[in-house]
Amino acid sequence: MTFCSQEETIREAIEDAGFQATLIRDDNETSVQICRIRIQGMTCTSCSSTVESALQSIQGVVKAQVALATEEAEVHYTPNVVTYNQILEAVEDTGFQATLISTGEDMSRIDLQVEGVRTGRSMRLIENSLQALPGVEGVETHPLLNKVSLSYKPDLTGPRNFINVIQETGSRRFKAKIFPEGGRRNSHRREEIKQYYRSFLWSLVFTIPVFLTSMVLMYIPGIKHGLDAKVVKMLTVGEIIRFVLATPVQFIIGKRFYSGAYKALRLGSPNMDVLIALGTNAAYFYSVYSVLRASTSNSFKGTDFFETSAMLISFILLGKYLEVLAKGKTSDAIAKLMNLTPDSAILLTLDSEGNVVGEEEIDSRLIQKNDVIKIIPGSKVASDGFVIWGQSHVNESMITGEARPVAKRKGDTVIGGTVNQNGVLHIKATWVGSESALAQIVRLVESAQMAKAPVQKFADRISKYFVPMVIVISFSTWLAWFIAGRVSAYPKSWIPSSMDSFQLALQFGISVMVIACPCALGLATPTAVMVGTGVGASQGILIKGGQALENAHKVNCVVFDKTGTLTIGKPVVVNTKLLTNMVLREFYELVAAAEVNSEHPLAKATVEYAKRLRDEENPIWPEARDFVSIAGHGVKAMVRNKEILVGNKTLMADHNVALPADAEEILAEAEAMAQTGILVSINREVIGVLAVSDPLKPAAQEVISILKSMKIRSIMVTGDNWGTANSIAREVGIETVIAEAKPGQKAEQVKDLQASGQRVAMVGDGINDSPALVAADVGMAIGAGTDIAIEAADIVLMKSNLEDVITAIDLSRKTFSRIRLNYIWALGYNLLGIPIAAGALFPSTRFRLPPWVAGAAMAASSVSVVCCSLLLKYYRRPKKLDNLEIRGISIE
Repeated sequence: MTFCSQEETIREAIEDAGFQATLIRDDNETSVQICRIRIQGMTCTSCSSTVESALQSIQGVVKAQVALATEEAEVHYTPNVVTYNQILEAVEDTGFQATLISTGEDMSRIDLQVEGVRTGRSMRLIENSLQALPGVEGVETHPLLNKVSLSYKPDLTGPRNFINVIQETGSRRFKAKIFPEGGRRNSHRREEIKQYYRSFLWSLVFTIPVFLTSMVLMYIPGIKHGLDAKVVKMLTVGEIIRFVLATPVQFIIGKRFYSGAYKALRLGSPNMDVLIALGTNAAYFYSVYSVLRASTSNSFKGTDFFETSAMLISFILLGKYLEVLAKGKTSDAIAKLMNLTPDSAILLTLDSEGNVVGEEEIDSRLIQKNDVIKIIPGSKVASDGFVIWGQSHVNESMITGEARPVAKRKGDTVIGGTVNQNGVLHIKATWVGSESALAQIVRLVESAQMAKAPVQKFADRISKYFVPMVIVISFSTWLAWFIAGRVSAYPKSWIPSSMDSFQLALQFGISVMVIACPCALGLATPTAVMVGTGVGASQGILIKGGQALENAHKVNCVVFDKTGTLTIGKPVVVNTKLLTNMVLREFYELVAAAEVNSEHPLAKATVEYAKRLRDEENPIWPEARDFVSIAGHGVKAMVRNKEILVGNKTLMADHNVALPADAEEILAEAEAMAQTGILVSINREVIGVLAVSDPLKPAAQEVISILKSMKIRSIMVTGDNWGTANSIAREVGIETVIAEAKPGQKAEQVKDLQASGQRVAMVGDGINDSPALVAADVGMAIGAGTDIAIEAADIVLMKSNLEDVITAIDLSRKTFSRIRLNYIWALGYNLLGIPIAAGALFPSTRFRLPPWVAGAAMAASSVSVVCCSLLLKYYRRPKKLDNLEIRGISIE
């Protein structure tokens, strides 16, 4: 049945039921998908800006972000206008290698490797069999790789079904398994590290002899004589050796710089490769000229710079090797998250009555929705799901950052990647593969690391003009020293014995060209943001990008919602006063029997309290007859032949129940403490009063106090009544309260604060607070466990702990102090390095920076910026919060 006929069938079914139905056609022209692309070959900010501009100019591309630090691009595009293949071609046209990581269609997508396929007909047979499966949305075959890619609906089918269909097709001669994941970021990074390492080692093989013959062996009398021996006219043995050894370094090992420079110049955006190519070519080709002159002249006495070009390339390769090594460590957080999922899982087979009849160990990637999985003590939970049998404690710190193990029993949800501790659990899988909480966290952190902080625009603007400016300064340096030498503007004694004025000027010019590197500038922000967001994720704080980090460090006012934010959000019985001599347990048995059939939150709180008194998970309460729920007032029921009324004063008045003075006093006390009083009468006599409260989170008061010490103002905005709001505010130490505010009014309050010059963070539960979360400079959503995809928020506090508000602000401050330090280092390095390389110290101290030393310094600047960012990995939250935990306040 085609999709169109399915739609028509649905329409007809609705009309058959007696309703009018019209099919609304949605061409989906406005739908936007996201694809992620790995880009190889980018060396500096100029490269990433070029690719970004090329992507943004494509019709159908809504937004494109290119990150130099991760070497990836995230493109938001309209699939009806442009395909991801056209996007990849656009990147390739800029001269860089592009590989698709994922597309918006990949929410439920898997790649399978098929063995035993020998002909195209076999592959078509497999493709047709898979397409016939319900729930399969698309099948792509890659015959050369024996690979099949499927997109599917996880509610209807899954990878085990695909493998079974493939193996049953063609008389079981085909075998299928999940395609080896060789294209992931880590393997790409490892390959890049290996390439730079190999290139550096090969360059050393040739460069060390060049260095020795030009700078060491020349001072050993016997060897010096051999190296100075003439071969043809004035051409010496030493020059020939250096020429032969430096050439492969320049053109084979250094080929990457030529290709990079060519691509950059073709696109009109010169980059670091252009500077390196110009600098090394100037040294190399001047040396070739010197060799040719020496071989054709009887009197020419020149000096070659082969060691300059060879050593320059070697040191730059060493720098790039150390840089990619360090950059790989900035994304450790994602690598650790990706490795949390266990390799295998125990799949249970159940009979119709739910009894286990078999178990089988399978690859965890083959888990499908509604599978029942066995989790033994000490093993990782293989999939998101809920417990259907057993009880245990689960360590969720690797996902939520919460250190204390969480008790799990029947009905509780579990998160894939967490560790089961002391009991066997059977769980039913609910969210699998890319729909899981872990996959959502990885995607969220990856997107955060792609997003540029506003401060990065500063580096992007500078890098646009940086390279052309350096080329001009370099040429001007050479020209100034050359002319000064020609007109004898400085004494000839300044010129080293092995050079003339032209060669001295050339060395100054080359040094300027290679010391000024835009790489450090381009890496200053993204590497710090990558490490900062990774550290946040490891502590259960999901920061959605550089913009959120930058805004959070400026926050000077925090607006708190009350219910579920400052308070736990779940009513509990906090006090019970009995007005007669009655056993408390017996009293609560009658109350629970009456309340158990009510859906009201206060009724549920009462029943939960009664359960704790009985210390049973599922106690059996006395039978309640003639149950009546009276909206807004309470409940009425007959229990053990007694008439039970549980509710407010109005309920009692309606049933002519007299209210004793003691009960009146208890109710007044409860209301003064922001508690709800519940009256209980048995046979028209008030027996007891319950006080139900939504208690404060354990550390609420201390958190407000710490924020005050950080010079951050705290405000409470709530939809609750003024009495309760003021009581809670007094208890936690908040002075400004806005009560009885609707969701839209909360957003207006945030805007009013911003208009008065405040930088506002809004802390809410991410649902009814969404308008205010969006309006605030930084929206912080309290969202525990699997509730992580809160679109409105900039920061998600997964542990639901208020302390994390302080940690998020403190982490953003530390990250931005690191970014500022990186910029000071990168800019200061260039402002100091360029004049020294140009010879500013030479007239007074005779100190000059040889080009190969300048190249080493340039490489060191990029490495130092990345290492400076990596120090953020040792971030520790403020000590005041650790003191709370020691005192037992923090953990719920």
